[in-house]
Amino acid sequence: MFDRLQSVEDRYDRLNELLSDPDIVSDTNKLRDYSKEQSDLQETVETYREYKDLTTQLTEAKAMFDEKMDADMREMVKEEVNELDQQVSVVEERLHKLLIPKDPNDDKNVIMEIRGAAGGDEAALFAGDLYRMYTRFAESNGWKIQVMDSNPTGLGGFKEIVFMITGKGAYSKMKYENGAHRVQRVPETESGGRIHTSTATVACLPEVEEVEVDIHENDIRTDTYASSGAGGQSVNTTMSAVRLTHLPTNTVVTCQDEKSQIKNKASAMKVLRARVYEKFQQEAQAEYDAVRKSAVGTGDRSERIRTYNFPQNRVTDHRIGLTIQKLDQILQGKMDEVIDALIIEEQSARMESLNNDQS
Repeated sequence: MFDRLQSVEDRYDRLNELLSDPDIVSDTNKLRDYSKEQSDLQETVETYREYKDLTTQLTEAKAMFDEKMDADMREMVKEEVNELDQQVSVVEERLHKLLIPKDPNDDKNVIMEIRGAAGGDEAALFAGDLYRMYTRFAESNGWKIQVMDSNPTGLGGFKEIVFMITGKGAYSKMKYENGAHRVQRVPETESGGRIHTSTATVACLPEVEEVEVDIHENDIRTDTYASSGAGGQSVNTTMSAVRLTHLPTNTVVTCQDEKSQIKNKASAMKVLRARVYEKFQQEAQAEYDAVRKSAVGTGDRSERIRTYNFPQNRVTDHRIGLTIQKLDQILQGKMDEVIDALIIEEQSARMESLNNDQS
């Protein structure tokens, strides 16, 4: 571990030199890349230097035991050694966590897609519940929401809704929502009082910059049409809605929530880049060893990840066996307990994998 930490510190020092080089400063791309790399390494380097300083102090304090001293002084030194020993252990644990490979997408904005699946109108209503839950969670984190496309139903739900969450670290928390969500409740439309089971699927895609995925204009077919709302009523009579088709992957994206065709096309391009990027990522990892996957699941949207049971006010995350009797609070956006548990589980799995690789 300490060889890795020394390499990280050496690289950090080298980046400081590069960022002072006039040739680098004049190159916008290199300056951006090196600055981001330095920023990513900073916490690890500062913690490593704190660790080295503490271990030096600890060594010096232990060496004092070899000198002749009275009982009071010996007791003071002993207390100092114990305190430093505890501090070293705490910082060393932090270093272990900092060395866990970080998802390069964690700091990005996230594009969310929610679709009603099995259950008809009830599934669409549940999709609306999930959208409101994520909206409230985003607001509590200081993030912004922008609806990019939606297909609402007359009952207040959504057959499909696509939106972007903008804010630092949005993807790092929302990525765990990938998959199929199941609801068990008595539908408002059910007069017999029977509990129904419905599902909605959620996809979480990191926002992708143009430089990260190569999409040629010639590979995109653009169609325009008049927007429409719930029940087929005309939202506007201009050809403002946009449908983009990426021909090589047959990926189709529609956006109609803006009145401007230009704005709809810009939003559609963001979603298209994210979907094509996701497709390429999935293909690249198709042969990845299933045993080495994250403990919180594959992220496949067909995988059932969570059940929301209304009669028992219960939420169960099936990936980590977590059950919480706070469904009402979670639907209000108070999701931290669930998200934090998933983060801890993933970090533990990655740390175990890292330790196995080093042994």
